[in-house]
Amino acid sequence: MASNKKYWQSVEELNNSSIVETLRNNEFVEEIPTDEFLGDKETLSNSSTSRRDFLKYVGFTTAAASLAACEGPVVKSIPYVVQPEEIIPGVADYYATTIADGFDFANVLIKTREGRPIKVEKNTLAGSKLNPNARVYASVLSLYDSLRLKEPKIAGKPATWAEVDTKVKAALEAAAANGGKVAVVTGTTASPSTDKLIAEFGAKYAGFRHVVYDAVSASEALDAFQAVYGERALADYDFAKADVIVSVGADFLGDWQGGGYESGYTANRIPKNGKMSKHIQFESNMTLTGANADKRVAITVTQQKYALVALYNAIVGGGVATALDKTAAAEVAKAAQQLKAAGAKGVVVSGLDDVNAQLLVIAINNALKSEAFNPAAPRYTRKGNAKAVAQLVNDLKAGAVDVVILSNVNPVYSLPNGNEFAEALKKAKLSVAFALKEDETAAVATVAAAAPHYLESWGDVSVAKGYYAITQPTIRPLFKTKQFQDALLSWSGNPASYYDYIKAAAPAYAGGKTWNQLVHDGVAYTAVAGAAAAAGADFSGAANTLAAAKPAGDFELVLYTKVGIGDGQQANNPWLQEFPDPITRTSWDNYVTISKADAKKLGLENWNVANGGLNGSKATLTVNGKKLEVPVLIQPGQAVGTLGLALGYGRQAAMKQEMVVGVNAYTLYNNLNAFQNATLAKSEGEHEFACVQLQRTLMGRGDIVKETTLADFNSKDASEWNEMPQVSYDHKEVPAASIDLWESFDRTTGHHFNLSIDLNACTGCGACVIACHAENNVPVVGKSEIRRSRDMHWLRIDRYYSSEATFAGDVEKKEAAHGLMDSIHTFNAMEDPAENPQVVFQPVMCQHCNHAPCETVCPVAATSHGRQGQNHMAYNRCVGTRYCANNCPYKVRRFNWFLYNKNSEFDYHMNDDLGRMVLNPDVNVRSRGVMEKCSMCIQMTQATILKAKREGRPVNTNEFETACSEACGSGAMVFGDVNNAQDEIVRLKESDRAYHLLGQIGTQPNVFYHVKVRNT
Repeated sequence: MASNKKYWQSVEELNNSSIVETLRNNEFVEEIPTDEFLGDKETLSNSSTSRRDFLKYVGFTTAAASLAACEGPVVKSIPYVVQPEEIIPGVADYYATTIADGFDFANVLIKTREGRPIKVEKNTLAGSKLNPNARVYASVLSLYDSLRLKEPKIAGKPATWAEVDTKVKAALEAAAANGGKVAVVTGTTASPSTDKLIAEFGAKYAGFRHVVYDAVSASEALDAFQAVYGERALADYDFAKADVIVSVGADFLGDWQGGGYESGYTANRIPKNGKMSKHIQFESNMTLTGANADKRVAITVTQQKYALVALYNAIVGGGVATALDKTAAAEVAKAAQQLKAAGAKGVVVSGLDDVNAQLLVIAINNALKSEAFNPAAPRYTRKGNAKAVAQLVNDLKAGAVDVVILSNVNPVYSLPNGNEFAEALKKAKLSVAFALKEDETAAVATVAAAAPHYLESWGDVSVAKGYYAITQPTIRPLFKTKQFQDALLSWSGNPASYYDYIKAAAPAYAGGKTWNQLVHDGVAYTAVAGAAAAAGADFSGAANTLAAAKPAGDFELVLYTKVGIGDGQQANNPWLQEFPDPITRTSWDNYVTISKADAKKLGLENWNVANGGLNGSKATLTVNGKKLEVPVLIQPGQAVGTLGLALGYGRQAAMKQEMVVGVNAYTLYNNLNAFQNATLAKSEGEHEFACVQLQRTLMGRGDIVKETTLADFNSKDASEWNEMPQVSYDHKEVPAASIDLWESFDRTTGHHFNLSIDLNACTGCGACVIACHAENNVPVVGKSEIRRSRDMHWLRIDRYYSSEATFAGDVEKKEAAHGLMDSIHTFNAMEDPAENPQVVFQPVMCQHCNHAPCETVCPVAATSHGRQGQNHMAYNRCVGTRYCANNCPYKVRRFNWFLYNKNSEFDYHMNDDLGRMVLNPDVNVRSRGVMEKCSMCIQMTQATILKAKREGRPVNTNEFETACSEACGSGAMVFGDVNNAQDEIVRLKESDRAYHLLGQIGTQPNVFYHVKVRNT
């Protein structure tokens, strides 16, 4: 029987007191001060809330958040009317494709969610030639650039493609009828079908020419290879087959010849059976390759030319005298001796923009019979012709070209005489520029043809002989765009689509694969038979010419490309602008690098300011009468008498204001040669750098980055070169790992994840940093916040210089210090790097400690440990006390000072609907006031477990990946389950080279490192 009794909660309620109704409608007597801790940037900066008040308000957080949720925006979800078979909501799809933008080439997989490409990954199938770099991983964000051309324009006004076709066909018909000249200008396409199509298109025009223009030229190397082997291409190299590598100015771990050499290089850099390769680098700038060398010799460009002649004399035979510096000559003699001893296991490469230098490289490698030198299957990643470009500019200025069609080039920006080119382009009867954005060239062309992104396009690519790949669209075109190739077919009167055109041409290159299999795999490989036939060349004459080189001017300027910005095509990409340069650790800028000795002579300085930012002097750089005002960065390892300046900055057109940074170094790129004579003079003012790392040296702390020599590695016990930290326990020295402050849990059941990082294989390229950005929705904070040390990168790559000539010398100097004053003097001196230091890179992310200091101090249990070894963050629990960051010995936690999503103060990709299409729906976009950090990609590990469960099988060996381990092209990062005895991670953890970072403090991390071994 139901009860009719009424229960009263208080006497006041029984008496119908008015206070009862008030409390019922308002749970909190005082108004919740939500604006003070959930307000906007201005409110926060003006708030007088103290720490004590803030913690008092923490108790109201849940109610305040609920209140805010009641007033949230309405989000409309539109269901599929007919769901596509290939799309399962919540499950990612992958498509094999290839990027070929004229500067970067890579075989990739594109991860899509509900039809949106959100991430680039490696294609690991046989036939994949080049691994993605940082720019390739970031290229998915360029798809969602809000400043893309959304439709074609004629004379700056929106037009339809029908109007464009009518106008272009009329101009082409007039040129054909009157014998007018037609020119097609493209970057390196590396596309058999595109080259064939261009040739067919131009067949009916008497004055037709196809000019290949690379913003960053390799024309001299192409000329040399063509002179010897009869084909305009570049010799390929397999550094895995080399025991001795001598590089003269070639940054082959960077962008040299299109990059992609890191996997072959590192394959022989990890000690195996007591052996590893020896790498000797002669260079001017401190490059990524030089930083990884066993021996680095800093010399000027002119001295590098002499060094090549000396190597030629020693290996090929010759008596050409040079003015090589004595110190450098001794190093060259040692390198030549080691090359001769290695024989076919030796190789020489050079990045000098000099045809004679490149001829000598070919002669030396042929004399060695180098197995790493492969001219039989050359690369097609650089095909630009500097002479043809210069001739085209002259013809345009003379008004001798009727129609110019440009695709994927921006000469108005990237030519040293870009302004002249812009004026000359106006003399053509018609100019058409296919471009993603209305860049500097598209803005002055008659027709700005909106081109699709490579993720919206079909194409084929052959980066080297025998290698063939397909580019396929992974999303329908977002805007009214048309491919350059489809337009050519239409203007040629060919009714076929470019898709059909490729499909018809593919069988000749597909290595027996069907079309469907080729599209599925993305790649095909056909072995190249036979050796390259070398023609005679005047190598002796080349040596004589090279030996006669003379320096001119005060400095030799070396123009280079950063691994972040490259040639500048993606300068509007915020991920890349905020990406710290691996060497200087500076983002949002380019700058002149100069040696400490030269800077002192000119009165140029760098200094730190109160907020932790780095400031520096400005200077006027003059090359061939052209002047640029540039900031100056003092760079350890810069050769005295040389300067460095990165290309790709200083873009103005179709750029968000925040991305308009740096100076345009292309204006100094005379004759498309990276080496120029220059003068430098200090100017007024100072520059603010966005540098994420002010700590330059290890100051003798050899336990942070452990290293040894190959001789010690082979001859001594591991306990000597990988000493395990000791602590005092009961007045006895015992291994730190044997002492626990807490009782340990049984972690042998289920999965337990570890990450291995091999310091011998890590080149510092930073591809993992961008992959982490993409996978985990890491926000971009901008230059101002970076200067305040508020970068949000979940993964950083620390770069350290030695204070003495070597890191071993640093340790000896530290241990030799005695007494207070001597120690102070010693450590102060050790803060300064050597003039030509050793360099080491160390990736650092959350170490996922089994005994994590962060977990014990969090007052709201927002951070805790999971059974699978990951340190978790519950963002909804976090109240932003930052106790965990203070207690973290690795300093890997990042605090959201502001709301970076949908905030006009941070006008990057997260501030517009198009840019937010790149966000990974599996990872929460963090709000303001919470702590975030590396999660060891828990969404990826759980997806792998669920996939195996769905397929009714255990997880396969080595199947687990994180974003960083998957992106690592050098094999430095290996992720796995230590509870699976077959996983590679188990073998790596048991290695004598394995150690934990700060192992003496007993945090027991699930990330471990491998001692760096140098082949000195």
